[in-house]
Amino acid sequence: MAKKQIQIGLVYSAKVGGTFLPVRIDKSLGHGRYEGVCMSSGKTVKTCTDAVKGAGETVEQWQARRKPKDAPVAAAEPKTKKPRAAATPKTKKERKPSGLDAAVAVLAEAGKPMNTADMVKRMLETGLWKTNGKTPAATIYAAIIREIAVKGDASRFRKIDRGHFELTAAGIAARTAAGKEAK
Repeated sequence: MAKKQIQIGLVYSAKVGGTFLPVRIDKSLGHGRYEGVCMSSGKTVKTCTDAVKGAGETVEQWQARRKPKDAPVAAAEPKTKKPRAAATPKTKKERKPSGLDAAVAVLAEAGKPMNTADMVKRMLETGLWKTNGKTPAATIYAAIIREIAVKGDASRFRKIDRGHFELTAAGIAARTAAGKEAK
């Protein structure tokens, strides 16, 4: 592959600090390295052949390309706002219960502490929750532990034994509130 021919005095797009900027090449430092002036900031920069893009252009060509076109300025007309259409009331979508909501329902139905594997088995059998995950019991376990850590006493769950959870008073209240909303 032939080396790129870089000419002294032309403006190239060169990588400077991770960004390509216009650089006027002023002198060759040998071995494919060059020194030039960054056209946007006026700072002296060093670059190499691999970091240079484009065929190069004269400073005059570069400046002409950067100047805005002399377009006739039209009289500014005041903008009028379009009238908005009347907002239509949105119907509330019935959402599927989350994994934690389904766990609350399963624990309330069972009335005894359960481990997450049994909870997930019941949730999937009854159709309260659907997942394509490979480890849904671990997902529910992590979510319950996170709720206990974040909410503390206001959490719906309490860890009874290793891997076993039961509902707290807040969980029972949330379950009865959800039952009233469903009716």
